[in-house]
Amino acid sequence: MMTGKILPALGLVVLVGGCASSDEKITFSDEPQVRQEAAAVAVPAPAQKHLEKADELKIEQIIFGYLLERHFWDGGDYSAVFLQTDDAQVDAVIKKYPSHVPPVKQSYRALIEAHRTPLDKDTGKPAMILSVDVNEPNADDSVDAIGRWYAGDAVTGFRMIHLNRAGNDWQITDVK
Repeated sequence: MMTGKILPALGLVVLVGGCASSDEKITFSDEPQVRQEAAAVAVPAPAQKHLEKADELKIEQIIFGYLLERHFWDGGDYSAVFLQTDDAQVDAVIKKYPSHVPPVKQSYRALIEAHRTPLDKDTGKPAMILSVDVNEPNADDSVDAIGRWYAGDAVTGFRMIHLNRAGNDWQITDVK
């Protein structure tokens, strides 16, 4: 009768012993080796395209020209247009549009206060500020940019501008 109780107990010991003596190592997914192997197999992200500084400056010039030709200041008594960019870029625009009305001026001649219409320090009259935000190139090497104008909270707006390369230059292909 003893064998009836010993056999199930012996079977349990053999079963547990068999599992414990296995040479197979259990690997958990959070172990460093598994993470390294997974990282080696992972697909690398495509390289992000970057716009050269010279191209960014060309695009800014084109968009500032586009904005200056749109006359967002008509109907207002604006005495200056200021560009939100570096002085060299402003000088280039002034040379390109020497007789622009209102004139393009360097930003140090602007008086800017939060939520107020910018003023021209030379005349004390309202002024307009133009700015350009250039994005990184798209997959097809085209570029999207935003051209903005601001003359106080009530007179503000923007255009979405799509450009494509035209030889060594850029060309506006769509404006929204």
